[in-house]
Amino acid sequence: MLQTHAPRSLKTPVGKSTLAITDITAEASRLDAFDDHERVWHGRDEKRGLNAIVAIHDTTLGPGLGGTRVWPHETFEAALTDVLRLSRGMTFKSAVAGMDFGGGKALIIADPKTDKTPALLEAYAEMLAALEGQFFTGEDVGFTVADADFLRARTPNVTGTTVGGSGNPSPVTAHGVFLGLKAALKHRGVGRLDGVHVAVQGLGSVGWTLCEKLHAEGARLTVADIDAARTRKAGETFGAEPVATDAILAVPAQVFAPCALGGVLSATSIPSLGARIVAGAANNQLARHEDARLLMQRGVLYAPDYVINAGGLINVAAELAPGGYDREATMAKVAEIPETLRDIFERAEAQDRPTNDIAAEIAYERINAARKRH
Repeated sequence: MLQTHAPRSLKTPVGKSTLAITDITAEASRLDAFDDHERVWHGRDEKRGLNAIVAIHDTTLGPGLGGTRVWPHETFEAALTDVLRLSRGMTFKSAVAGMDFGGGKALIIADPKTDKTPALLEAYAEMLAALEGQFFTGEDVGFTVADADFLRARTPNVTGTTVGGSGNPSPVTAHGVFLGLKAALKHRGVGRLDGVHVAVQGLGSVGWTLCEKLHAEGARLTVADIDAARTRKAGETFGAEPVATDAILAVPAQVFAPCALGGVLSATSIPSLGARIVAGAANNQLARHEDARLLMQRGVLYAPDYVINAGGLINVAAELAPGGYDREATMAKVAEIPETLRDIFERAEAQDRPTNDIAAEIAYERINAARKRH
């Protein structure tokens, strides 16, 4: 377990703001997903429609960095569990990728299609400003680059913007996943994508770009998405076979690429998995950390999500580096993802351990070394 750091301060919004920010760390600590998070904040503004959680997991390596997700969770507890798990994953993602940032994540409980108003985003910008540099954020599910631009004009702790930033990080995330997927295939003795069958779950920005890259190198695609129009378009564009969202997991492909929401791989679903490699962009693909052992026992090679999908994080973190964003250096860093995965695969096989155990071990090594220096 990661150690809890000193309490973090909060700058109270000034003037006649209707925003209320509450420290709910104690409430969050009662959930299984809590992992000694440093601070969990709840921002509420009924007048402007904001109901948001910011979870800061560990800042040993630097301030919390992670996207803002906009999603209409049915319960507050479900949303809190989601943001706790995501922020913990960001700690590991930064550590394994060698970034000087900690783990954080934000979740706005809302329907991104109907509830995401300028007033709501104004209130959220106030919440971010009140955190005074503890947390940097950007694009994620339901939260667009245009939204990031809107926030960036109101608070400095926003990355991945088109003005003064590097823009949408999704293509960089997809590129890293593409490289990592090929590394997983190579580890299993497959050196070319031509004719390889890949089942892609989720056709958002990252999933679609991944399909473009896979199709360009001759892969055969089966796809699923909650938006039927996108699956039809993928069929027309890539010759992909569309299947129902509840059928994609069982498709007998060589690779399963989860690129939607998390928790898709569980003790219930893993027995029906049709592929023998899992390499995708989704965060928190495992319902439980222990489920990686079930994959290993079935002979499935699992590319840990926070390793293979680190491209977007690497990209936005580069904006905050001294001297500013360097595209060439950033892409060179993303190109290291396959090497990291190869090391994890080899260590896992040599030690007969799940790949995500090895990845977590690498993350802890870097975090603990930083603590000793402090």
